Amino acid sequence: MRQTTKHKSFSKPFTRRDFLSKSIKAGTAAFTTGLLPKLHANPQDKYNVLLIVVDDLRPLLGCYGHSQMHTPNIDNLAQRSMLFNRAYCQNPLCHPSRTSMLTGLRPNTTRVFFNADEFRDKLPHAVTLPQYFKVHGYHTQSVGKIGHNASSHDDEYSWSVPSWLPPWIPFNPIKIPVWQALDVEDNVLSDGRTADKAVGVLDEIQNSQFFLAVGFEKPHLPLYAPKKYYDLYTLQDFSLPATTTLPIDAPEIANNKLDGLRAYADIPDEGPISDEKTLELIRAYAASTSYMDAQVGRVTQQLDALGLSQKTVIVFVGDHGFHLGEHGTWRKNTLFEIVLRSPMIISVPGLQPNETNALVELVDIYPTLCDACQIPIPSELQGLSMMPVIEEPSRPWKTATFSTMKRGRTTGMSMRTEQYRYTEWGSNGINGKELYDYFADPDETVNIANHPENAELVTHLSEKLKEGWQQALPEMQEITPKPETLLWDINDDGTVNIQDLVLIANDFGADVPKNPKTDVNQDGSVDILDLVLVAAHFGESSHEAVPQISNGLMSKHVEYIEEWLTQANLVDDGTKAFKQGITTLETLLEIAIPEKTVLLPNYPNPFNPETWIPYDLGTDADVQIDIYNMKGERVRQLAMGHQVAGTYRTPSRAVYWDGRNSIGEPVASGVYIYTLQAGKFKATRQMMIIK
Repeated sequence: MRQTTKHKSFSKPFTRRDFLSKSIKAGTAAFTTGLLPKLHANPQDKYNVLLIVVDDLRPLLGCYGHSQMHTPNIDNLAQRSMLFNRAYCQNPLCHPSRTSMLTGLRPNTTRVFFNADEFRDKLPHAVTLPQYFKVHGYHTQSVGKIGHNASSHDDEYSWSVPSWLPPWIPFNPIKIPVWQALDVEDNVLSDGRTADKAVGVLDEIQNSQFFLAVGFEKPHLPLYAPKKYYDLYTLQDFSLPATTTLPIDAPEIANNKLDGLRAYADIPDEGPISDEKTLELIRAYAASTSYMDAQVGRVTQQLDALGLSQKTVIVFVGDHGFHLGEHGTWRKNTLFEIVLRSPMIISVPGLQPNETNALVELVDIYPTLCDACQIPIPSELQGLSMMPVIEEPSRPWKTATFSTMKRGRTTGMSMRTEQYRYTEWGSNGINGKELYDYFADPDETVNIANHPENAELVTHLSEKLKEGWQQALPEMQEITPKPETLLWDINDDGTVNIQDLVLIANDFGADVPKNPKTDVNQDGSVDILDLVLVAAHFGESSHEAVPQISNGLMSKHVEYIEEWLTQANLVDDGTKAFKQGITTLETLLEIAIPEKTVLLPNYPNPFNPETWIPYDLGTDADVQIDIYNMKGERVRQLAMGHQVAGTYRTPSRAVYWDGRNSIGEPVASGVYIYTLQAGKFKATRQMMIIK
């Protein structure tokens, strides 16, 4: 195996313990979609990204050892890349697999198990892979099928411009055959049009920092391709599958019942697919793959022609594998090896081509691209950067990969180790267990899960399956960390604090900000939006053991924070990040210690129908507020008891008056006097009540 050349260290230092110590947020990623900043990436420091995703593609390619296949363009890409021999999807269905890949989260977290599941319904606050790159200053664009359904295609947070799809031509499989060799040019069909568009987009964005995702549909059914690609093959080029029946002793739930294939006009409604038809379909799949390969070549050749290849990380991946008659079944949606294994090729400029047998997963693509492009890897991701493997292909890596799917209401969980695949259907395998030993039975012909001699092995694998992906991570040697500065840390002192907020406020409205980092959201102006965004990250630090909120505030900051709060509440957009920023400002206001005790004007004013009376306490004191009418009669006494020194200016802390007298009757409109008694301090103010 060829040695890799030494390259700059991409990988964030960690051990498995470090990785596991980061809290994994169940259900959604802990980012927010509404108020993320837009950064300007430095083109000299960061690579572009070309992500090519192919539908229903198994590793039936020349570069994977299938010499009968005509896939010269993908093979050429592999010659300058890292080829992953054992990459596995997290779900053998388009939408769940792509959702996992694009969010860096596993299906049990995304809760996307079916193609009809709405992505943002399940993950309203997730930050997708393209969205994260968009946040970091990249132009992000999607051409062809990247997401599966309309909501994922048109996800407004992910893409800088609307996604492009080739025109959809509805078809009824009941009236058409499953394959056809068509006498047409490449761009008459959808993948050719996708290549046309991608080539044009590359020309348009070549001077931008870009993340371009290109999705090809073939070899998805129906297997329609130009005739010239069919002419590359004969039926004699292919062999029948090694096994055309379910593995011996496999549970019936493992079978997908020829899901989706029988609908086509030339496929029988029942019974096995004939050997002749099987070979026809394998040839058609190969022809469709070669057609797709030609379109991939057009895109990569355009990248070369524009001089972008040495500036671009390229990922080529299939969303899952595909049955071609193995186990007597077709298409996808099983937990067998043939459908869970995906082709994956990654090219990183400056690294030597190679191949690896390391166990990797499609959920690893997100952190790998962050790592390769030197963008901080979000801790919420449930994959692992593959850059250490790309740099050193033979290094010890994951001990297992994990995949899951649902068959109706039954969940199947599958784990692939070096030697075995172990699967449980239903809780504790109540609906069936499967175990295949690839050293002894590479074609999965016999399920040995119920063999008495394997009882101890099954128990061990079942425990490992339940422990999950976290315990399968590699132990890695610590390496010297690279220094990182936080976006929100305006003065780069290592912590997001009050000084950062003051710097932003000082640049409010400036034509040319004194500090370029103060325009946090890069909208061309420094305003309260930037300040609230930084406030939402108050306390974050590049140092360990720094408290989230410190009391290092001076009395002069009180007036600043109150003014910021007023402005923020006027433009509150309701997003989670904005709410968090306002909450932080309120918290800061509450922990500030004022220099003296002061009675402040009530709010809102005029009164309708309630009011708050704010004050500052310079020292601890018993607090009481009395309200009088203009006749000098006390209409209400509000005794607050002992209060510690601090500011009492927010609605949650100020004294609340409901506008009623001591017997519960609403007071009349007019002028009222209120006094604050705080220890020896006493102050009087006047307010106007208008109903």
